[in-house]
Amino acid sequence: MMRMNVQSLILGIAAVLLLSAAPVKAQLIPLLGGQRAGISSLQFLKIGGSSRAAAMGESFIAVANDASSLQYNPAGMVQFEGHEAIFTHTSWLVDLKHEFMGAVYRLTPEDAIGLSFTSLHTDDMEVRTETQPLGTGRYFSYGDVAVGLSYARQLTEQFSFGATVRYVEETIDVLKTRAFMVDLGTYYWTGLGSTRFSVAVSNFGNNVSPEGTVDLSRGESVSSFQEFSPPTTFRIGFAFEPLEDDYNRITTSIQLNHPNDNSENLALGVEYAWNHLFFVRAGYKLNVDEEGLTAGAGINAPLGFARVGVDYAFADFDRLGGVHRITVRLGL
Repeated sequence: MMRMNVQSLILGIAAVLLLSAAPVKAQLIPLLGGQRAGISSLQFLKIGGSSRAAAMGESFIAVANDASSLQYNPAGMVQFEGHEAIFTHTSWLVDLKHEFMGAVYRLTPEDAIGLSFTSLHTDDMEVRTETQPLGTGRYFSYGDVAVGLSYARQLTEQFSFGATVRYVEETIDVLKTRAFMVDLGTYYWTGLGSTRFSVAVSNFGNNVSPEGTVDLSRGESVSSFQEFSPPTTFRIGFAFEPLEDDYNRITTSIQLNHPNDNSENLALGVEYAWNHLFFVRAGYKLNVDEEGLTAGAGINAPLGFARVGVDYAFADFDRLGGVHRITVRLGL
């Protein structure tokens, strides 16, 4: 009885937030910190690498029970059985291509390690100047890569901890920015039904600045550039299943995000699963410019010796257009 009362209360609070989000969006979360917009670099680290998480509005750190936990919450690597690999392709805004791949290997029932790779890239672009607006005949490229090594341990039946060390490199023509980042995450089962609580910090590290020399059209050279902070984000998430039986499961999640380069925002997500085979997901972000509704679906296909899953997500960026993601998961 107590379990049902607690879950009913939580579900009621989540429903009130969802129903009140549209008319009072500006009042629900005040614009505190919007003046910080644009003060951090390496923005590609904020792009999600999971169709499942993206479809749930990236309200995911308290769900994080697949290989995408490598990016969202490393403590989630010990929240599922076996080994798993993930591959995600995202058709990002303005013709950018984003790729994420990772693998989690269970060392013991309590320990797991993981390796992840992220890239964002464009086609080569022609250099244009004030005096040669049609092009100089020279081309340049833009690209980002990140390689992460993760470890997670289940310390008790209820509490898990994880960490990631990530090498990041950004290339803009002749300039390169290099850095090391750290992610930290926790995962705690409260003991009240399926409720769990997570805290995660992403992209924590020193300020960075580009390296290299740029030749200006006036014949001058510049080799010293301003430093910027990485896009560090602090997240608190809560999730539980208001419905779960042999064939049906509904997972709900709510997450508060505190980025160092923008206002605080709230994300809500829900996932319906039928017989662990078919999935429908939706999410909504509050207090985030150009972002709002997300949706997606997925399917699992057990093959006897392996588990194969395919997920799709769509995110609406209002005036900027839509973003499509496709993810393939392989579990052993």
